[in-house]
Amino acid sequence: MPSEGYSIRHATREDVPTILGLIHELAAYENATDSVKATEERLENTLSFADSASSPNPSFTPGYAKTLLLTAPEGEIAGMALYFYNYSTWTGAPGIYLEDLFVKPEYRKRGYGKGLIRELARETVKVGGRRLEWSCLDWNTPSLEFYKSLGAEQKNEWVGLRVDGDALTKLAES
Repeated sequence: MPSEGYSIRHATREDVPTILGLIHELAAYENATDSVKATEERLENTLSFADSASSPNPSFTPGYAKTLLLTAPEGEIAGMALYFYNYSTWTGAPGIYLEDLFVKPEYRKRGYGKGLIRELARETVKVGGRRLEWSCLDWNTPSLEFYKSLGAEQKNEWVGLRVDGDALTKLAES
């Protein structure tokens, strides 16, 4: 995106410390620092990485999620979008689920969040996808307003469910 002065690229394995740092910053913003269990080793073993930071059509290592990194004109990583592919049986098409979108506070209000989501929309269209989806905490009014300005609709008829921790282990063993 030369006209906006920033660039977006897929993360490489060398970016793992940066990704983990952004995850910790996001957790601090959400008042959930104690919830972060990710480590560099876990990220290295589970994320999918581009083979090159400069290739327009990179190959990717096996993994469960990819990360887009946004570099500000000053050369600093300003934000990320961590995502994975999903599938809709109703549309019969793939989609993308945005797990985490984070722009460092000092880089907000510059269009970087919109740039990251726009890049995810392009990726969704590129794979023949029909949906770009994500969740947002109900107290995060600035983000909810931002997402609405992009054309996102809140889906209040669905209830988020999760099994984790000891309950997940117990269910798996039952």
